Amino acid sequence: MAECIFCRIVRGEISCDKVYDTGQVVAFKDRNPKAPVHVLVVPRQHIETINDLPRHPELAAEILNAIASVARACGIAESGFRVIGNANRDGGQEVPHVHFHLLGGRQLGAMVSDAS
Repeated sequence: MAECIFCRIVRGEISCDKVYDTGQVVAFKDRNPKAPVHVLVVPRQHIETINDLPRHPELAAEILNAIASVARACGIAESGFRVIGNANRDGGQEVPHVHFHLLGGRQLGAMVSDAS
């Protein structure tokens, strides 16, 4: 998708503070961080939602490897981190390109869900 913001970032049309790039997966610092370390992990290939990842098992494994590598590189692997992946509108996905938020660098509060 030519107009997808993450596709434009991975193509280099929009600048980012890149922290990882394997050719299949790119990770870059979030411009509006919610924690001292807030990195987005994005496949280069345009895949709209987590629901579509099972059709790409090798890429899914590469994404998990990228998350672990970025956590180590950012110095949060041992202290701990959170990975968030949102799927579709009701799940809070704002950009229709599968991506994961890697957060850390401080103690993160417990996840609270509204079951109502």
